[in-house]
Amino acid sequence: MPNRLAASASDYLLQHAHQLVDWWEWGDEASAHAALTDKPILLSVGYASCHWCHVMSHESFDDPTIAALINEYFIPIKVDRQQHPDVDAVYMAATQAMNHGSGGWPMTAFLTPEGKPFFTGTYFPPEPRPGMPSFRQVLEAMGEAWRERRGDLAASAEQIVGYLTSASEPEQHDAAPDLRAALDSIEDDFDMIHGGFGTSPKFPPATVLDALLVKGEPRSLEIAQRTLEAMARGGICDQVGGGFHRYSVDAGWVVPHFEKMLYDNALLLGTYVRGWRRTADHDAGLRALMQRTAYQIVGWLAREMRLGSGGFVSALDADSCDIRGAVFEGIFYAWNEELLIDVLGEPDGRWAANAFHVTAGGTFEDGLSVLQLRGRPDFERLDDVCARLLQSREERFRPATDRMVVAAWNGLTISSLTTGAMVFNEPSWLEMAVGAAQYLVDVHLVDGDLRRSSLEGVVGGAVGAAEDFGAVAEAFATLAGATGDAAWLRRAEALLERAVALFGHEDGGFYDAPDTGLFDRPRSLTDHVTPSGTSALVAALRVVGLLAERQDFLERADVAARTTWSAVASSPRFAGSALTDLLISDEARRGLKPATAVVTTEDPFDELTRASWRLAPAGSVVLGARPEADGFGTLLEGRGERAAYVCRGTVCFDPVTDYNNLKTPLWSRV
Repeated sequence: MPNRLAASASDYLLQHAHQLVDWWEWGDEASAHAALTDKPILLSVGYASCHWCHVMSHESFDDPTIAALINEYFIPIKVDRQQHPDVDAVYMAATQAMNHGSGGWPMTAFLTPEGKPFFTGTYFPPEPRPGMPSFRQVLEAMGEAWRERRGDLAASAEQIVGYLTSASEPEQHDAAPDLRAALDSIEDDFDMIHGGFGTSPKFPPATVLDALLVKGEPRSLEIAQRTLEAMARGGICDQVGGGFHRYSVDAGWVVPHFEKMLYDNALLLGTYVRGWRRTADHDAGLRALMQRTAYQIVGWLAREMRLGSGGFVSALDADSCDIRGAVFEGIFYAWNEELLIDVLGEPDGRWAANAFHVTAGGTFEDGLSVLQLRGRPDFERLDDVCARLLQSREERFRPATDRMVVAAWNGLTISSLTTGAMVFNEPSWLEMAVGAAQYLVDVHLVDGDLRRSSLEGVVGGAVGAAEDFGAVAEAFATLAGATGDAAWLRRAEALLERAVALFGHEDGGFYDAPDTGLFDRPRSLTDHVTPSGTSALVAALRVVGLLAERQDFLERADVAARTTWSAVASSPRFAGSALTDLLISDEARRGLKPATAVVTTEDPFDELTRASWRLAPAGSVVLGARPEADGFGTLLEGRGERAAYVCRGTVCFDPVTDYNNLKTPLWSRV
């Protein structure tokens, strides 16, 4: 018989709807029941594509004996971290504080009925292992401790909460960080052999690479380009189907953890487009690789992540079945030479084995290899081979899809699709971006608020986080610039006006989440898998401020950006978005302020418009619109002829009608 989770708008929660555990969803009802029954809470946090979440669910939560033990002593609450990022952030901070910095998913926390943690961990096995108790042992110990030493647990929980609340306020700096020192710190961490930063595991560092691309200085540009090339050639990139996996388990980008997340690919699409823009024409091979990688990401998005309603789903699982029905991580993506020859025939199969570095012993497991792109193969032949391999791969058992639509991640996808559409002259990409944006309007905008998530067109109850409001507002404004439709700009303004009120901190920055009554209100100024909430709102305030001529938004962005200075100073590699903003501001102080490029045209893909998108310095906005279009303030006033009108700050340049002459107004320092 299904439990309470059967009606959830989360695939992760639905995966647990058949269990005998008397699960509750996060919310006031569950908290009230815990207070009424005076039982401690067992909080279990994960997400649908999490490998170890699946393992613990099967080993423990599917076990009737474990379920009975949980139901007797605890109020079990299951949380999808993608639905409730604030809950995840607060209790992950507790988990890391109580476990010497270690954390992860599944997250397992035991709380007082008031929601204060007294014991935390991650995965627990069904049987004890050296240094790790079984989950049954943990349940029995926590149940006994609550009955016999409740006062001690409550006192411990109060101490933990006191520590976390005192530690959650970030240090503030009165002076801007030394940008040269920040860039030097990042360069010191660069892996000169494999690209990227640090050792294993290696995550795609999209926001840091964007920062390195801002100025185009030789050393920073080289690091960004080498990393983008190494990732595009590595096993972390799905060479057959496009898109990137979550991270590489080794330093050389060879074997990934095989989840494929929307947010990674949304960010990387934009970064590869900007990397292509920054790469010189004479480096034709690298430009072609970056362009091909961007096109592959979009192909994967359109084929595997886009819903018929227009929105983009969250993730693909790492696990799938082999031909015998056994579940393995990564089996969907692995090949050997024999499999390649079976699909492609002898000549192309051996050619592909060489091009993709498929070795006799395998680069993965059981003689199988993860495909990597080696050398400089004929791209036309490569594309033909990949198309045939993709068609064959579709006959395998597919990884499961997390169907949740997350507002922030769709916002990031919309912005990157729009930018790519205008740079590469791809109207179908812009159509996809508009479709996703319309889905957010139709489903996620409810009574003036932006909701965080939805499933199959049914919106969740949680109000969006700061990252949702920021990413979606920036996406809507970017669409306004590309389509010339001011309705998108009005929506972006409304979202930011709401966000400033909802997330504003007394120091001028922003909290990450609304005040939902948790014992602590999360606020992180470093990037995690996506830009921090503060950085997302700062970026949106700047774009909307320029397009809507809202000086109040630009000033609010300046104030909020100052709160990120400490993060850039102490951890520049983990504050790429804030560093990008600082580098753009530094360029503005040196005479290269972000441009507002207005192209009056009847054609959204006019060559003047596309050239503006390709050439404009980082932080600029581009508007292509009919001269008679309404809703863009003074930007179109007196501008009736087809031309590009470029202003930077209070300086406007003569109109340009030939795209070959655009570089002068866009890049002249004044």
